[in-house]
Amino acid sequence: MKTQTTKIETQLERNLRSLRLPAIRDSYEGAAREAERNGLGYEMYLHELIQRECDERRERRINKMLVESRLPIEKSLGAFDMSRLPPKPLRQIRSLEDGQFLDRNDNVLMFGTPGSGKSHLAAGLGQSLIRKGHSILFARYDLLIQELLLAEQDRSLPKLLKKFARYEGLIIDDLGHINETNMEATAALFALIADRYEHGSIILTSNLPFSKWETIFKQAMTTVAVIDRLVHHSVVIELNIPSFRLEHAKANLQALSESIDTIEDLPTLPIDERDEYINGAALQNLTPQ
Repeated sequence: MKTQTTKIETQLERNLRSLRLPAIRDSYEGAAREAERNGLGYEMYLHELIQRECDERRERRINKMLVESRLPIEKSLGAFDMSRLPPKPLRQIRSLEDGQFLDRNDNVLMFGTPGSGKSHLAAGLGQSLIRKGHSILFARYDLLIQELLLAEQDRSLPKLLKKFARYEGLIIDDLGHINETNMEATAALFALIADRYEHGSIILTSNLPFSKWETIFKQAMTTVAVIDRLVHHSVVIELNIPSFRLEHAKANLQALSESIDTIEDLPTLPIDERDEYINGAALQNLTPQ
């Protein structure tokens, strides 16, 4: 009898491996003992096994999508201090988390001063959407321009646009961070925006108001055409809040000043360099977002 049981277990292991059901293979014995202790029927036992397999597959799929998205994983919504947001932007962000705007191919446009948290919110929203099963791609504006320009030069732009089209949402972070784009790069960027119009959502962050976008797209008519395609079916979020990085730097400066009780606490530096040391130590985390 024991030999027969061992033979069945070996065959079961082989079949589960062949069918690529690792979660069931790893848990069926423990689940069987648990079902026996709790008096569960065959259907409940089978349901429990299949649910474990589905949950594990979903987790693997989400992890793969997060890697492919190029999102900065450390910038999640949970890591953002939502208490800094005014009521309206907070409501807007929360309403976007369900992903319905992706089903409508709507855009999300975030504006604000440097350090206001636009990039963090966009990345965090992207992660939240992926965990709900949506496909998202994150692209920093300067690197996106390079990618588009290279594709235009080797005549593979249609192929690249087709690749972007596979994603429900494309995050373009920090539009206008560089404005020395040439006409060829501008044309490729316009092609991307036009290609996604009413076919896929764009989540965009920028420090520049629309009135300054001609510095990016060079020509007034092109600028108007881009804005028209982005604003139509869009949610505009204005983050008129102080710079988080500047607040953090000021807090560092205050903490450092309070920690230095006497002149002997400072490093051995000429007097005219000590203020520069204090400010530099406090502002060391003030880097572009």
